[in-house]
This record gives sequence, structure tokens and C-alpha cells, in this order.
Amino acid sequence: MGKRKIWEKLLSSERPGAGKAPGTAERTAFQQDYDRIVFTSAFRRMKDKTQVFPLSKSDYVRTRLTHSLEASCVGRSLGAVVGREIIARHGLQHVESGDFGAIVAAACLAHDIGNPPFGHAGEDAIREWFLNSGLLDRHPFTAAQRADFERYEGNAQGFRIVTRLQSPANPGLQLTSAVLATFTKYPRPSHLDVELAGKSGKKFGFFQQDAEAFARVAQSTGLIERIPGIAWRRHPLAFLVEVADDTCYLIVDLEDAAKLGFVSYRDAECLLAELAGNTINGSRLERLHDPKERLEYLRAKAIGRLLESAAGVFLENEEAILKGEFDEELLDQSPVAIPLQAVLKLAKETIYTARPALEIETAGFEVLGALLGLFSNAVEAKAKVPGTRFTTRDRMLLKLLPAQFLGHGGEPDADPYIRLLQVADFVAGMTDSYAVDMYRKLKGFDLPT
Repeated sequence: MGKRKIWEKLLSSERPGAGKAPGTAERTAFQQDYDRIVFTSAFRRMKDKTQVFPLSKSDYVRTRLTHSLEASCVGRSLGAVVGREIIARHGLQHVESGDFGAIVAAACLAHDIGNPPFGHAGEDAIREWFLNSGLLDRHPFTAAQRADFERYEGNAQGFRIVTRLQSPANPGLQLTSAVLATFTKYPRPSHLDVELAGKSGKKFGFFQQDAEAFARVAQSTGLIERIPGIAWRRHPLAFLVEVADDTCYLIVDLEDAAKLGFVSYRDAECLLAELAGNTINGSRLERLHDPKERLEYLRAKAIGRLLESAAGVFLENEEAILKGEFDEELLDQSPVAIPLQAVLKLAKETIYTARPALEIETAGFEVLGALLGLFSNAVEAKAKVPGTRFTTRDRMLLKLLPAQFLGHGGEPDADPYIRLLQVADFVAGMTDSYAVDMYRKLKGFDLPT
């Protein structure tokens, strides 16, 4: 298959289960996807989900919501730059560079939509609870089902949200195959007999219950199989989503940390200036005296250089990417790799280990573990799992569990895998503040008035 045909399939506007998306010149199918994501409750809840600094009192620092919006802007620009060259190289018909940008922007907008409360620490808390609770030993789960809990992953939860949990009657948002494939940076399940090499094999992108849904997406877009019917190579545009995410979280986290005083403005300026390189207008920078304004200017220049570098690496390696032979981070292969590593080193040593972040993330283990324990025990007892007893408190807890996280008739699902996955859906969907509030009330620390 020629490259033009490959790209035409990769840009599939088919909506799995709903046929080809109509779209118009004024509002394409991919722009519709962006809008569908914006109007979801899961997207709105990201306004109160940790980016780096949990439950921050400052209205300056980013949340998951603002981070995702910024990443979508960066992704749109990067996608359009790459798309313009791809269209020219292969003579793609009825495709605009803006289509590339819209696909990447929509995928970026949703890339963190599955993150639980308290950031990546929340993922660790959920994994640790399932590993240590002993709950999984009660059921004859397959190795793959068990791994879904023990290796719990926000990326897989995100795919689940957009394809199943939001608008469950549809089911899901019915996004285009191109956007769903681009969204999935790790197109593999949680358990494999042999682990996969490369960046796209390090995590997983869908739970067992959602494996068939992703297989349809992979078929629609023509993704290369790594393990037939089980694991695939990345959609090429997923590499651009990764760049947009990494660019925003590293550079913007540095800006937030300087604003909050965890990193000096001078150190932040030096690092951003290294990233921006010769794109800086020296005379303009000299006219800026406010440290905040200087940082904002350098941040914009640094992002611009990172995007230019990433686009260059992508286009140089297009053939290898299309063949599934390239599976590295684009920025690691670019001229900005060394100064970017300096930012990452500072972030790991100073920003991500800042005391306020560590204190609240550590508390998140207690909060999420307690909520998982309470609601899991309630659904297990109601399902009459041996060794459990259904109490009055369990009955009350089930009334607090929304109907969408129960089976038919408002009862816990008969399948223990789905039953527990639905409890995880409920807890992972909470905002930071809601999780803390519910924990305090259920534990009796803060009684309703």
C-alpha cells in the first residue's frame, strides 16, 4: 500500500458503530470530536484534578483542565505543520493541514481525561490498593483481568470514558477512529506473555472489557499489528500528542513552580533560554523587567522551538514511523534533547518533590484506598461473595453509588470483573475535592449539616 493510501486510512473519519461521520467544510468530523469532548462532564471535572500542585490555593497554577487546553493548542499547531508537509509529499486529496491539527488537538484535549484524583499518585494509590486488598484473590480472574487492576492506568481509563462511560446509551462519545487511535499512546492491553520494547509498550491503553472497541479502531485506521488482534503499533499522530503533552507539562510546570517559589525565576529563565536558543529576540527580552513577563516570553519561544524540532524529527522519520520501526520520543531525537533533560532533572529534584505536593499526594493514598475499600466491600457483599456479610452500612453505601456504576436493575453486576471495574470507574472519576469531601463524611470526620 502506498503512503497516500496509508495516510488516507490513518485519517479515517469513521465513527465505530455509527458509520462515516458526515461533517461539513465549516465543521469537520474532527472538529466535532473536539466539541464533543469539551461538553462532557468528565472534561469539566478536570478543573479540580491535580496537575502538579494538588488542591492549590493559587488560581495561577494549572489544573488538568488548563493543561489539557494548552496541550490541545500546541497539538493543533504541531499537527498542522506536519500535515502541510505530508499532504505536499504524497498528494493527499480532500485533506487539509487543519485536519491533522484538529485530530491532534482533540486527542490532546482528552489525553488526561481518565486521570484519577491526586495526579499520578492517584494511579499508584489505586494499583496499590488492589494489590494489597486481597480482593482479587476471591475470584478466578484471568491474568489479563487481574493485571487491569494491579497495573491500573489512567490512559486506559480515558479510552473507557470516551468510548463507554460518557453518554453510555450511545455508547460513549462516538469519536472518529482517527482521533481515538491518535489518543491511544499505548495500543496494548495490560497483560502480555512477552513485554513489548519501545515507548508505546511501556504502559497500556485499554482494559479487557474495552479490547474489542480498540480492535475496531485499529482496523478502521489500519494500525500495524504487533501481536495479531491484541497489540498494535502507534498511530503516527500519537507521537505528536506525546510531544504536545511533554512540552506543556515540562515547560509550564517550570513556570508554575517559579510562580509558587519552588524554583527561582533566575533558574527558570536560564533553563527556558537554553530551550529557546536563537529564537529569542534579545532587545525585546531586555525591555521586559517583570520576572513573570520575562518567563512568559521565554516560555512561548521555548515551546515554539520544541515544536519546530519535533516536527523536523517526525518528517525525517516518517517512513520508519509508518512502517512501525520508530518507537521513541520525538524530542529525545531532537536538538533540544539535552536542555530538555536539564528541565526534567530540575523538575524531578525540586518540583515533583515539593513538600505541599508530596503531603497531599500521600494523603491521596489514604483517601482513595478508603473509598475503594468501602464501595468494593459493599458491592461484593451485595453480590453474596463468600466471606462477606451485607450490612446496613453497605446498603447505605450502595445508595450513594450512582446507577451508571451498577448493573441492570440497580444491582451490582454479576460479573466480578465488571463489578469491581465499575467501582474503580466511580472513584477514578472523582475530583480531588469531591474525593476528600466524601472520604471525610464517610469516615465521620466532617458530618453534613
